[in-house]
Amino acid sequence: MAKVLYSSTSPYSAKVRMAAAYCGVALEAVPVNTGDEPEILISANPLGKIPTLVPDEGEPIFDSRAITQHLNRISGSRLFPRNAAKRLEAERLEALADGICDCLLAHVYERRYRPEDKVHQPWLDQQWSKVMRALDHLNAHPPKLTKNATGGQIALRAALGYLTLRFEGKWERGRARLVRWARRFDERFPDLQPYLPKVG
Repeated sequence: MAKVLYSSTSPYSAKVRMAAAYCGVALEAVPVNTGDEPEILISANPLGKIPTLVPDEGEPIFDSRAITQHLNRISGSRLFPRNAAKRLEAERLEALADGICDCLLAHVYERRYRPEDKVHQPWLDQQWSKVMRALDHLNAHPPKLTKNATGGQIALRAALGYLTLRFEGKWERGRARLVRWARRFDERFPDLQPYLPKVG
């Protein structure tokens, strides 16, 4: 069975595991601590980043978007529609969701790895501003929930899950449509909820 090296708190790991579950692709989930640079991770991905997919045959696959594209190919386009316009819509949404996560992680790491007196507040403010703009855009234009989930929708749900994990109570106000979208997604695809970002 293919392995996915992951962290339970990582939104990118959550996206990949949710996507695999949705596609019906069985993966052995192997938790790793990137800070320890374990051999199982470094030998598969010289960047030491997660998620990394280690297939039974062939080369390891990284990063998360490369993995979702791989899952899409082996599942007969379960994640990204064959129609060019609809596929582009799903890919744009995935890119936006991943971009939100990039900014959030930059924000988290600035506080986690710098001494308090070295934290650069303008940098934090800039990253948070990007996240707020993206969330406002998504609240004004929430993705239409269809019978079948897309890779973009899964990526967005993972991103919102990470926001709830790390910034609960700091992003929801004034974004009722987006909060409602997440709730409706969970109701429509309950089997994906266990893979949302969480501690432990």
